Amino acid sequence: MTASYFVIGASHRSCSGAIRDRLTTEEAEVPAMLERLSAAGITQAMWLSTCDRVEVQAVHERPNEAALTIAGIMAERVGLSEPDLAGQLYTLTGPAAVRHVFAVACSLDSQIVGEPHILGQVKAAHRHAAAAGLSGPELEGLLQAAYGAAKRVRRETPIAEGATSLVAAAVQVARDLHGDLRRCTGLLMGLGDMGALVLEGLREAGLGRLIVAAPVDRRAEAAARRMDSHFAPWADLDSALTSADIVVTAAGLGRYILSAQQLGAALKRRRRRPVFVVDAAIPADVDPDVAGLDEAFVYDLADLERVALQGRVGREAATQAAWTIVDDALAAFARHRAERAAVPAVAALRTHFETERRRLLDEQRGLDAASATRLLVNRLLHGPSEALRAMAADPDGAGLAERAAAERLLFRLFRLDEPAGAGMGAGSDLDKDERREPGREVQ
Repeated sequence: MTASYFVIGASHRSCSGAIRDRLTTEEAEVPAMLERLSAAGITQAMWLSTCDRVEVQAVHERPNEAALTIAGIMAERVGLSEPDLAGQLYTLTGPAAVRHVFAVACSLDSQIVGEPHILGQVKAAHRHAAAAGLSGPELEGLLQAAYGAAKRVRRETPIAEGATSLVAAAVQVARDLHGDLRRCTGLLMGLGDMGALVLEGLREAGLGRLIVAAPVDRRAEAAARRMDSHFAPWADLDSALTSADIVVTAAGLGRYILSAQQLGAALKRRRRRPVFVVDAAIPADVDPDVAGLDEAFVYDLADLERVALQGRVGREAATQAAWTIVDDALAAFARHRAERAAVPAVAALRTHFETERRRLLDEQRGLDAASATRLLVNRLLHGPSEALRAMAADPDGAGLAERAAAERLLFRLFRLDEPAGAGMGAGSDLDKDERREPGREVQ
């Protein structure tokens, strides 16, 4: 049975932020999840967990059955029944799965198209899969092709400039408001990729101190360790807000996590020192009323895009160019797979021809070259001739169409000039040869 590609998971497009938070897997947990997949009979798979998505990219002879198995593992992880989780998962198979893998690697399926972190996250997941013995030839081939497409997208389009320009805009506004960032404290609320990207840019610009908080404390604590920053429990958010000169929200839970009441109270404790708020989440994290506070300067991603003078038309043109590259890469990958799939058939045909040649030489020792080659040709054509006649003799008539298709394929494979009437079910050269020497080979 031929192995097929499939993807199953949950992303910012398919499920709530709360479910995604519970499904999110820290890097230290990934080997255990891969072990679960292996124990369930999944032999080629990668567990990818980012702020936007948690999904398994895999290969299996029965992809739909394997996807149901993985859905059960995911449901167990979040503490839901499989039916309750099913509506928040997506499953893709075949070409749709391949296209999705390419899109993810090229950052075309991210909340912020072109954000640079995703390819590194895919490669890290790939390394875990290889270490667990779950990166077989089919998965390896798919990922290497996706990496090639991603490299072309980065090299040949300006798509990555959109995300980096937003970060540059955030740094510019922060400096305009606060001046020297070395005296400032930043607070990251939520762990979305764009939020982390903004904070990374601010730190490179000199941000003095960073605090990380998220609705799930264990995730925030792990992220704080990775970012070499301070951790604040979600329950202590008011205290963290009081010390924050810059607040970046990146939870995307579908509900507001920063209210006007919360920030207003923090501003009073700060003695009205201003706060720069970046809402880097989709959907928004910041209550619109926050913008009405005198000392709160709220920017969402669209605001930053305007600051960066990145028009939407330019972004869409870059995205379209990236998709063109992906489509070219997908076509090349499909051709490569088809060529590889043909290799076993060609090898079997060569083995068959060689076996017949050796058998003839053993049986007809001393035969001259002309007679030997004529005899070999007849032997090799005998089986195909019989098969074509059997198709034509099918009593329900379906064999005639099958025979016509087979004859057309023969003309194509051997690059023959197709005579008039070929494939019509009668009168082929193969039939003439067999009628001339019925039931035996010409000596």
